[in-house]
Amino acid sequence: MSPVVVVLLLFAGLSEAAGRILPFLVRRPGTSWQAVVGLLMTGGLIEAAVFALWPLTAWTLADVVLSTPSPGDVLVWTPGLVAPLVLSAVLAFPLLGPLLHLLLVVGVGAGLVSPLATATGLGWWGAAGCVAVAGAGLGVAVAAVRRLVGQLTAVEVREVVA
Repeated sequence: MSPVVVVLLLFAGLSEAAGRILPFLVRRPGTSWQAVVGLLMTGGLIEAAVFALWPLTAWTLADVVLSTPSPGDVLVWTPGLVAPLVLSAVLAFPLLGPLLHLLLVVGVGAGLVSPLATATGLGWWGAAGCVAVAGAGLGVAVAAVRRLVGQLTAVEVREVVA
């Protein structure tokens, strides 16, 4: 991965984390800025890692579907493919348009389909299914981790208050 792609993925992850953390912070006034920065950095790195794993996960699913090794190179992000992802992450703020954010993520996924189909020899619809399943699977995994962390921190807050 080129340094430009890494920076774009980190920016997308940080923006996505900010969109997820800001509503949380509104419900908890008085949170220290060190905690906010820590949450943003941790969340941003996790989101960036999930974004970086999306093409690799789709590639792996395509290999499972084909049941033979793919003839092409592994699918990776390029600056052209990752730029719409950065835009969708910027628009991830819940009040600025979750539907638009979803549409942009679907558009980014559609942008991954053609390179995956070309690299693996899988048809367009098969590649689209692999990209969709990979994106949904990663999204569900991150949502589960978010929910678990939220429940754990809520328990800690109740114990401190009680």
